[in-house]
Amino acid sequence: MLPQIKVKLKQGKELSYPVGVSLLEICREHEESCDGVIAAMVNEKECDLRSPLESDSEVAFLDFSDERGARIYRHSTSHVLAQAVKRLYPGARLGIGPAIENGFYYDFEFTEPISAEDLGQIEAEMKRIILEELPFERREISREEALALFRQRGEPYKCELIAELPDDEPISIYEQGDFVDLCAGPHLLDTGKIGAFKLTGLAGAYWRGDERNPMLQRIYGTSFPTAEQLERHLELLEEAKKRDHRKLGRELDLFSLHDEGPGFPFFHHNGMIIIEELLSFWRREHRRAGYEEIRTPMIMNRKLWENSGHWDHFRENMYFTKIDGEDYAVKPMNCPGAMLVYRSRLHSYRDLPRRIAELGLVHRHELSGTLHGLLRVRSFTQDDAHIFMTPDQIEPEVAGVIEMIDRFYRVFGFNYRVELSTRPPKAIGSIEMWNRAEAILERVLQEKGLPYRINEGDGAFYGPKIDFHLEDCLGRSWQCGTIQLDFQMPGLFDLAYIGADGQKHCPVVIHRVIYGAIERFLALLIEHYAGAFPAWLAPQQAVVIPITERQHAYAAEVCSALRGAAFRVNLDDRSEKVGYKIREAQLKKIPYMLVVGEREAAAKQVAVRHREAGDLGPQPLERFIEQLREVIKEKK
Repeated sequence: MLPQIKVKLKQGKELSYPVGVSLLEICREHEESCDGVIAAMVNEKECDLRSPLESDSEVAFLDFSDERGARIYRHSTSHVLAQAVKRLYPGARLGIGPAIENGFYYDFEFTEPISAEDLGQIEAEMKRIILEELPFERREISREEALALFRQRGEPYKCELIAELPDDEPISIYEQGDFVDLCAGPHLLDTGKIGAFKLTGLAGAYWRGDERNPMLQRIYGTSFPTAEQLERHLELLEEAKKRDHRKLGRELDLFSLHDEGPGFPFFHHNGMIIIEELLSFWRREHRRAGYEEIRTPMIMNRKLWENSGHWDHFRENMYFTKIDGEDYAVKPMNCPGAMLVYRSRLHSYRDLPRRIAELGLVHRHELSGTLHGLLRVRSFTQDDAHIFMTPDQIEPEVAGVIEMIDRFYRVFGFNYRVELSTRPPKAIGSIEMWNRAEAILERVLQEKGLPYRINEGDGAFYGPKIDFHLEDCLGRSWQCGTIQLDFQMPGLFDLAYIGADGQKHCPVVIHRVIYGAIERFLALLIEHYAGAFPAWLAPQQAVVIPITERQHAYAAEVCSALRGAAFRVNLDDRSEKVGYKIREAQLKKIPYMLVVGEREAAAKQVAVRHREAGDLGPQPLERFIEQLREVIKEKK
């Protein structure tokens, strides 16, 4: 009789099995149906269902509703894509093929570039592979075997990846029929487990995101267990295309992008109106919360960045210059400047917490292949703040920032989810200090009753953080706000305060942003609202439309009264039909259209039309002014 091992299932069951029992055997015995099971977590490690268990284990089965299960499912689909491409284009060379949010991609180097018209043929071959129900089979081999295998198969990019893998770890490959790929896994049981899929696009991508490397072709796709889920997702993709902030940015004259400054957006008058409204709201809320606003230089010397740790941990993302023969850097972050402002005078414990805020323009070197409208740029304004405090003030200050972030996001109609990101591999400071900081953040989240999940190893190099992921009206997730707890940098800058005991102590710092980057947040708002901004943000809040020339004088009066009340309003007195003017105002997404004819002029009224609600009827001009003032004040 084989030795027995103990298996603890997620439901709390504890069972005994012979050594070597497969996860699939356990699944078949204890899951209601194995049809939807994709893989399993064994002692917090993702594993194929074919994997044998050799020791006592905790097991949780993953299906598509789990984010990890969905990622494994889509990564398996990317392998089917690669196999189909190799069958149709044997000379194609393989790059990488990861799962991404809501889909997957695979990079290829073709002997002759393919076009979007070729995707249908690739999809047809993928369907044939799925019908073949080819098992995904994992094999571990040595580095030498892996290099020999992929050299023989003419895959230089795979060989490059193999050469960078650790010497002391076995290398895993996955085989499905005639196809072999370098992969850590896990995967589905076989290709037949893939339900519905669609190849969604074709783009260029530099190998490893570096413009010095060859340009490959990237095929994007997505997959779901059912056709209904896929259809719903494709509908959302179509809606997302209509809401693309680059398209709406042009149509609404908000910003432009130019080859003369790649990654450096140009904001037009309409875009600046929205940005200024966002900043005014930000400043008002921060004054109420007791923040001081500062401004620090954009360029500071190398010694500062070495002292802060950015030179060692962030140098490849920075821009440099020389002044009087010395090395200087354009700031990629605002925090070192805030540290110097704090250090410029002596503090008592009675001065703390000290909340210092900055709307600071920063620059980061992003690879050209990663630039994407306003979502990924090389210069952006961070709404930074740094809270300097005593250790006993940490928890109330973190709680206060969480409340402030919640207040901001509710104004814009965003739901959000929360992640606690823990110590990364390249961290500074002691493990004990990190454990303490992580425990504090976790305790505050629990006390606030906020659901959260752990994001292992994704903290900042100087401390753990709470990240806020916004959910827009299409259900897409965007990471914006963050709260970072830092026990390290204050010591690096020799910061101090005089405690109640008369001795010097090192303060603790919270780094935090709410918008994140103003440019990126604007992109999210454009897509969230589909360009139809609420009245308080709209570049043009109303347009006055006279029916005939006889009402031009009264229409000008209306326009003047609205401008006098500090509203953004224009007069459309062109010799066009009223219906045409209304349709054009709708396309410009102007919240209110005020039509004036003879009756309105005689009664000092305006006929109000709202871009969504339609005709609201005539009302006195003064009443409309009061109503619009209230809508803007309440940010409705």
